[in-house]
Amino acid sequence: MVDVPLADGGARLKGLHILKPIVYGNNSKYFGKKREDNGHTHQWTVYVKPYRNEDMSAYVKKVNFKLHDSYSNHNRTVTKPPYEVTETGWGEFEIVIKIYFQDPVERPVTIHHILKLFQTGQDTDHDSLMKSQTNVVSEFYDEIIFQDPTQNIQPLLSTTRPLSLGAYKHETDFEEKNKTTLMAIKSGRTQIQTEIADMKSKLELAKTTTTTFMEEIKKAQKEKSLEQSIV
Repeated sequence: MVDVPLADGGARLKGLHILKPIVYGNNSKYFGKKREDNGHTHQWTVYVKPYRNEDMSAYVKKVNFKLHDSYSNHNRTVTKPPYEVTETGWGEFEIVIKIYFQDPVERPVTIHHILKLFQTGQDTDHDSLMKSQTNVVSEFYDEIIFQDPTQNIQPLLSTTRPLSLGAYKHETDFEEKNKTTLMAIKSGRTQIQTEIADMKSKLELAKTTTTTFMEEIKKAQKEKSLEQSIV
């Protein structure tokens, strides 16, 4: 591992890679009716949190959430866990999440998340929303990769303390989701291989049929030539 000097007097640890898995997303809940003052129908929370039980503030300085321009103070900055913003609204839109690190030499990480208020395929009329009455959760697994981290941030990445003393889990079972995704990929690959084999078989049959047809044409032409010669 080689130290590469930086302009600020620090150095990057060449050849070192540190991975920090995270979970980001939002949850939302239907009020039960539309508010008369602003037309809002849901309360929602957007968040970034560690995948493992660790305190991200050891290496994260702040997290900025850029909401829709219609919100007052649509740039919200959170400087300590939990890194989340709770608001109310009626529509879905993109939220830009930007994570800044304790060492300013490390470039911020930007995440784009579409706020989800409704289940996929769900009708958005009042009766349909009242029937479901369930929290909508839209969260995703991702990884922050520190490639050749600085000498300043390396110990902060390696000495994080637990975020919670109790059980720590997410709304989404990412291990099960990963298994399901891999099974779907495997199944899709098998189906594609089967379809390719079927197409190859049909192509070989077409070639054989064409060859046979061409031989029959030649044979017929030869017989016709003989008949003409006899005449």
